[in-house]
Amino acid sequence: MMAVENGSSVTEFILVGITDQPQLQLPFFLLFLFNYIVTVLGNFCLINLICLNSHLHTPMYFFILNLSFIDLCHAFIITPKILMSFVVEKNIISFEECMTQLFFFCFFVYSECYVLTSMAYDRYVAICKPLMYTVTMSPQVCALLISGSYVLGFVSAMVHTGDMVRLTFCDANIINHYMCDIFPLLQLSCSSTYVNELVDSILVSTTAVMSTLIIFISYVLILSNILHMSSSQGWSKAFSTCGSHMITVALFYGSGICTHLKTSSDDSMGQRRFFSVVYTNILPMLNPFIYSLRNKDVIFALKKTMKRIAN
Repeated sequence: MMAVENGSSVTEFILVGITDQPQLQLPFFLLFLFNYIVTVLGNFCLINLICLNSHLHTPMYFFILNLSFIDLCHAFIITPKILMSFVVEKNIISFEECMTQLFFFCFFVYSECYVLTSMAYDRYVAICKPLMYTVTMSPQVCALLISGSYVLGFVSAMVHTGDMVRLTFCDANIINHYMCDIFPLLQLSCSSTYVNELVDSILVSTTAVMSTLIIFISYVLILSNILHMSSSQGWSKAFSTCGSHMITVALFYGSGICTHLKTSSDDSMGQRRFFSVVYTNILPMLNPFIYSLRNKDVIFALKKTMKRIAN
């Protein structure tokens, strides 16, 4: 077993969950169950709409499809254990399952980060270099950007999980969280976590700075281009194509930054759990609506698909 191979005496962990107040267990269970159903159905429907409608086979919707896939995977790896915490006395997760959850959590978070960055570059090319768009954002380039996002996500997840597996866990096994996340696990280790904290901080900071810098530069260039547009129709089109992405980026990075602000008080751990719920549960549920409700192409595709099913 992995727990024995790395010298740990801990073979399983207990997840504290969202709340320990009995009167809130049922309301929270129903709330997160609703969140789970809407997230799965919303992202599954959006993926199918993009796949089934040829007019959505464009670079922008290719990135949205992958974003929906990542959000769908988030729901599958995080929410079931949250729901379990409301119906069992002790929400137990084995060492191996914990490391597996940590790996996939890191993999999809980093992948989403890079996909959002790729989407910013796509919007920059679409608005600032429209005549070169089909050439610059060719299927090969889009495939390279997405595969690169997943490869970098995989490497980052391997680094985080590999560092965690090398640690020793002695007696403490209660994770002050609803999932196996990096910092709550580091607090339980009885071996030195200095190297882990250093590597984790460097990796998270480098990824966050590079991604936000690329997104920021893309939107500065987009804004500069919009200001030089003479027609109000051009302004409207530019804002409509960028608005959804800007909302997603703000929610994703905002909640991510608040989650990883390093403080040690109990209140801050509660705040971390709240903000992590935003990008692991709330944002994956909202994304299909953010990218569809104000999007005429998606609404048209939905109506077309419904007519096809009805006939």
